[in-house]
Amino acid sequence: MFENLDPTLLARIQFTFTIAYHILFPAFTIGLASWLAVLEWRWLKTGNPVYADVYRMWVKIFAVTFGMGVVTGVVMPFQFGTNWSRFVDAGANIIGPLLGYEVLTAFFLEASFLGVMLFGWNRVSPKMHFASTVIVAVGTLISAFWILSANSWMQTPQGFRVGADGLLYPTSWLEIIFTPSFPFRFVHMITAAYLTTAFTVAGIGAYYLWRQRHVQHARVMLGMAMIMAIFIAPLQGLFGDLHGLNTLKHQPAKVAAMEGLWETRQGAPLVLFGWPDQEEETTKYAIEIPKMSSLILTHDLNGEVKGLKDWPREDRPPAVWVFWAFRIMVGLGLLMIATGVIAIVLYLKKRLFDTRWFQYWCMAVTPAGFIAVLAGWFVTEVGRQPWIVHGLMRTSDATSPVMGTSIAISLTAFIIVYVFVFGAGSYYILKLIAKGPQEAAAAYGDHGIENPPIVTKLPGIKEK
Repeated sequence: MFENLDPTLLARIQFTFTIAYHILFPAFTIGLASWLAVLEWRWLKTGNPVYADVYRMWVKIFAVTFGMGVVTGVVMPFQFGTNWSRFVDAGANIIGPLLGYEVLTAFFLEASFLGVMLFGWNRVSPKMHFASTVIVAVGTLISAFWILSANSWMQTPQGFRVGADGLLYPTSWLEIIFTPSFPFRFVHMITAAYLTTAFTVAGIGAYYLWRQRHVQHARVMLGMAMIMAIFIAPLQGLFGDLHGLNTLKHQPAKVAAMEGLWETRQGAPLVLFGWPDQEEETTKYAIEIPKMSSLILTHDLNGEVKGLKDWPREDRPPAVWVFWAFRIMVGLGLLMIATGVIAIVLYLKKRLFDTRWFQYWCMAVTPAGFIAVLAGWFVTEVGRQPWIVHGLMRTSDATSPVMGTSIAISLTAFIIVYVFVFGAGSYYILKLIAKGPQEAAAAYGDHGIENPPIVTKLPGIKEK
């Protein structure tokens, strides 16, 4: 039944499925590891056992998500060899070392200290345990550095030469690692990871407050998460704008698809909503703000913005996917900023922790970070099409000479296994959340320091 299906399309679907599953876990653990480091620092500084209780609940969740991230991530390098062998043949001299550096500098570091972080409580000194948490957090950032460096090179390739054999050879590793798009992509992704963690933590904290359980712990969760929403969400908007301007310079066709623009225009309008029609080369039912696209992209009301018709049909990205994924990402980002603004108002009114409708709101936007990360990844990867290495190698020229049936069978197997792994992991995480921080802390015994001071009131937080 699969023999007439396009092997390239199936290979793309398979990689999309596996990486979409995988990216959810690093997007969460990058932010969670840093937050755990802050929690443990606050506990060491104040001696407040509430911080330790919250840490020991969330470190278990971190362990589960980290494990699922490894399981879902390990299969992707194998797909390079099975489904994308022509790309591997041509680009192995560049992509291979970058992925190898990630393993040597990040994965080994995380694996070495993760055991101390998870099992060292009461077995090593508090300062040593804190150092392990910080090292794991740094390891997640280093891992993101190398992975995004490899991806950025595929988006804006430089620092290489094409040999007589058709293979790519590095000429400057600094240029390969630090491509023009890398700084913007790295900052944008790390900030997205922090916001993903913040809104997940906020949702769980709001749930506890709504149920009137673990109130002190919930206030720590919601309060610290809202600090991120207040300060980081607006910064993410700034970083996204800078990233968009960089993309306009190096991948203008992607920006044209994001904006739903077909004609090159001065004073181009901002298309809020519509339906890009690839065949008729127009955006139907468009709701526009005059000249706003030019203002955003060129900082000039009459600035010129290129339309998709400037490129041959075969060189254009799928406009519908890019157009709508971009709007989902931006829309969720605006909701995050609005949540931070509401949190400021409620805090000034001393109602942050007891406003019921805000608790519902925080629970409702719990998955916002995950959805925004997926939408942003679709903009990045689908917007690069039809290139696997932008301007250098087409996706259709990068696949392995395999039958569609083989890819379809493995894709089906991946779906079954991933649903099982994700389902089992999610079930265990929900059980940990249901137990709460106090039951999680009870499994550890004492707090790991002599005569810890018992603090019944959190700094700056009013008791009910």
